[in-house]
Amino acid sequence: MVLEADDNYLELPTPAGETIKVLRRSHPRARRLRLTVTSGGARVTYPEGTHPAQVFAFLRKHGEWLERKLDELNLGAKPPPLVPGSATVIPLRGETTRLSWRDGPYPHIELVGDRLTITLPRPHRRAVEAARGLMRSFLEAQIRRDLSRWLARYCPMLGMAPTAVRVRPLKSLWGSLDTRDRVTLDLALALAPPAALRYVVVHELCHLRIRSHSPRYWALVESLLPDWKEQRDWLRLNGQALKAELDRLVRG
Repeated sequence: MVLEADDNYLELPTPAGETIKVLRRSHPRARRLRLTVTSGGARVTYPEGTHPAQVFAFLRKHGEWLERKLDELNLGAKPPPLVPGSATVIPLRGETTRLSWRDGPYPHIELVGDRLTITLPRPHRRAVEAARGLMRSFLEAQIRRDLSRWLARYCPMLGMAPTAVRVRPLKSLWGSLDTRDRVTLDLALALAPPAALRYVVVHELCHLRIRSHSPRYWALVESLLPDWKEQRDWLRLNGQALKAELDRLVRG
């Protein structure tokens, strides 16, 4: 059960008998409910007019993930390693997704609803390596699915296009543009909401026109993406957790 603590917070009881306080905020541009966890605590954002019962149900559904994320922040611990056969939850496109396992004739990964299933043949020789390879390919495909649509939209508006787009894990950056006009995107963006990925894509595409971060550059970004500041701030708050999550999924 979720109980109201005051006008700004909700309280989520845990199986251990503790209570998690979640800051609640409506947003005029929000299209769906979103739960984020930072060093400052937990926050649920939702479209204006959302019924409180929907918010309560959303928190109950993601209670396990929320408790684990808060524990990781409080303990300063890394996310637990990926273990074949051990179910877990992961962020995917900004939503909490359950990761499960099953035996099958060949390695395979499939997303159905909010459940991601990895299939591995028995015996599980080199199972971790196979699972990480499947996960990496799957996450890159998620990014490229959105990328093709946004390149088709924004490149004609800019009158320029990158010569290539690479997707790989990056240690600190979310994206970059090299001297050959090749864009590189962080694989961890597959775990973030699509709006955050779009911001990074637009950010790098705008550098095709203006290589600096001058006021003229930011004006160009805003002309293409009015909510860019909101997405940038979201990545600043949640970026460290996303990169740590990617590490456990594809690198260990």
